[in-house]
Amino acid sequence: MANGLSFMKMHGLGNDFVVLDLRDSDRQMTPGLARAIGDRHCGVGFDQLAILSRSGDGATARLVFYNADGSTSAACGNATRCIARHLMDESGAAEAILTTERGQLFARDAGNGLTSVNMGQPQLDWRDVPLASALDTLELPIEGTPVATGMGNPHCTFFVEDAEGVDLETRGAEIEHHPLFPERTNVQFASLVGRDHLRMRVWERGVGVTLASGSSSCATAVAAARRGLTGRRVTIDLDGGRIEIDWRDDGVWMTGPTTHVFTGRLMPEWLEAHS
Repeated sequence: MANGLSFMKMHGLGNDFVVLDLRDSDRQMTPGLARAIGDRHCGVGFDQLAILSRSGDGATARLVFYNADGSTSAACGNATRCIARHLMDESGAAEAILTTERGQLFARDAGNGLTSVNMGQPQLDWRDVPLASALDTLELPIEGTPVATGMGNPHCTFFVEDAEGVDLETRGAEIEHHPLFPERTNVQFASLVGRDHLRMRVWERGVGVTLASGSSSCATAVAAARRGLTGRRVTIDLDGGRIEIDWRDDGVWMTGPTTHVFTGRLMPEWLEAHS
C-alpha cells in the first residue's frame, strides 16, 4: 500500500481495460475497489478490470475479470487478447496459455501486429448459457427472435436490417435484465453487410454500450453460422474497428489488434480511501 499500486491501461478496438499484475502480490480485489477504479471521473475508468496472477497449473498466467459495476465475468475476449500480447512481448514467446473461469485459453502471435485467442467451444444448450427454462437457443421467444449463446458468459444476439438504427441504450438495458437470463446477458445487434461480413453493436452486461467486445463477437459469429447467414469464418465491424472470428473444430478463434496505452500508479491515499 505504501508505494501504491501499478496498473496498465489497454484497449482492444476501443473496448478498454485496467490490468493489475498481481503475480508477485497478495493483494485481494473487492467489488468496491473494482467499482472505484472503474469510475471514469474519480478513478481510472474501464469496461473491464483484469487481474493477472500466477496460475499454478502450468499456464502462463491466470486471469479474473470484473465489470465496471463490480460484478465478475468469466470471459473477456479483448482483454484476454491484450494481456496475451503483453505476456508474449514480456517473455519473447510466440504463444501463451491463460487460465480463466472459462478454462485454459490458448493465444498466439498472428503476425502483422495481430493476436489470436482460442475462446473455446460455444455453449449452445440452454442450461449452459444459462437460460431460465428449457428453450431452443436458436430462436428465443423474445421480440426479434434472438439467438442465445454461451461463451463463458451469456449472450443474446439479434439479427436486424440495420444495426446502426437500433436504440442500443434502451434495448440493451431492457434485454440485459430479461427474465430468461438469470445471470443477465450481453446483447448484440448485427446486420449482414456482405458475404461472411457483419456489422455489430454491443451492450455489455454490467457496463453498457461498448465500442467492441471479443466474447460478443464470438457469440455473434456462432449465432450467424447457426442461422445459416454466414459461414463459420466472418469479419465483424464494431464501433471500435474490425475483428476476425473463425469457428473451428477446436473452438472459436478471435484475431485482432491490441493497444497498451499507458502504465500508471494508483496512489496509496486513494487506495486507502477505497479499500
